[in-house]
Amino acid sequence: MSALKSVFDYFRTDLAVDLGTANMRVGIPGEGVVLDEPSTVAVDKKTGRVLSDGLSVGYLARQMQGRAPDSILVARPLQRGAIANFRLCETMLRTMFGRIRKPGWSLSPRVLVSLLDSLTPVERQAALNCLARSGAGSVWTVSATAAAAIGAGLPVVEPSAGMVCLIGAGATEAAVFSLGNIVARQSLRIGCDDFDQAVVDYLRRRRGIRVGLAAAEALRMEIGDVSPVGESALTTTRAAEVSGTDVSTGLPFKTAVAADEIRQALAEPLDKIADAIRQTLDPCGPELAADLIEEGMVLCGGGALTTGLSRFIAVETGVPARMDDEPLTTVVRGLLVCLDQFDKWRPMLRRSEEVF
Repeated sequence: MSALKSVFDYFRTDLAVDLGTANMRVGIPGEGVVLDEPSTVAVDKKTGRVLSDGLSVGYLARQMQGRAPDSILVARPLQRGAIANFRLCETMLRTMFGRIRKPGWSLSPRVLVSLLDSLTPVERQAALNCLARSGAGSVWTVSATAAAAIGAGLPVVEPSAGMVCLIGAGATEAAVFSLGNIVARQSLRIGCDDFDQAVVDYLRRRRGIRVGLAAAEALRMEIGDVSPVGESALTTTRAAEVSGTDVSTGLPFKTAVAADEIRQALAEPLDKIADAIRQTLDPCGPELAADLIEEGMVLCGGGALTTGLSRFIAVETGVPARMDDEPLTTVVRGLLVCLDQFDKWRPMLRRSEEVF
């Protein structure tokens, strides 16, 4: 039996899948992250077929966003961490898996996927079904915050508190861990997409300029600084140019936007995230609270890249915060650790039905 298992393991591979709203990342034990592409698909509205003979998935589709004619739909199959379009998500997964597939793979891979704690049972099952139909063998799941905590190197299984705050494109989740269990957690369906939408809304409302989400993201990353007033690394007078259209005339328009305007635009979504973190901390007892004051929390996900965010959260919550060294890959790196040391982390994983 052991010999048969060895043969089986030789031909099968393991995949770590971070199925994100904005980006999909896949890792292979021993090789690291082998795929990191936008979770975007471009299809012909009339036929429903993916463009470029099924290749308009990922970067190619992302390049079409905001530039495609009305006859083409450029969409994200996932919204707020949940599958919004099952067919497109299956197409995206099949294409992505095909890009990393090797000739020696003769059996369906064992997949470990991270899922948000906020997903409903129906949303969770939809993700599992989609992976199964896309070529996965056995599918295992783990909480996205648990994967992030492991990827960040927090003492998840030790008798001390560790805290992670995962700020993705469509959702934010904060969790406190101790002895391999989640002691407290909060989920909020606000993320980087809402940061960018807040910038879009601010410029339309205050400046009469209509800009796209991509331009808003570029502004946020270039001059956005949400550090407490007086601690900013950027001067409030720093500005960047943005192109858009004049709301009243509809004509193309270019203007300068100040860093302080981006701060004002981001105030509301960031206040909600800070409040969610405070609610996560409320149930923690004195001993756990003392650990967190000593060790602090780790920020990861795309939102963690917002300049000054760690200091903003530290001031708002009273708990030191730091950004993970590689916040975009924290989750998938945690998944790879789980696959590398499967028996150790097995108690934190859940298995779906075998599909091969």
